[in-house]
Amino acid sequence: MQFDIMSEARTSLKAWLDRRGGMIHDFVFPSRIDYPGHLSTRQYARIVDEWESMIGLDRRDYGTHSMRRTKAALIYKATANLRAVQILLGHTHIENTVRYLGADVDDALTLSERTEI
Repeated sequence: MQFDIMSEARTSLKAWLDRRGGMIHDFVFPSRIDYPGHLSTRQYARIVDEWESMIGLDRRDYGTHSMRRTKAALIYKATANLRAVQILLGHTHIENTVRYLGADVDDALTLSERTEI
């Protein structure tokens, strides 16, 4: 099942790149101002706000940060790889990742001790 999801995601991304005339090494969501560059954080937040409004969600309950946190928690839950989540989030210290995941990490301190270099 995991393979099917990844295959579907790759197919969707390729279709999107083909549709907008992008290449495989381009940013998936380019900047409106600097096309070779990436979408700005602010523009991303505006898009998320629009999506929330379109489907009737309360914008106070959802946002870019909650999506980031959810992604990190789901990756940790699926892999139990705290180091991978740390790299994904750009945290310098594994302890910050443990705190960031909070209640989503049952055995994070034990894992943290095993993964420190």
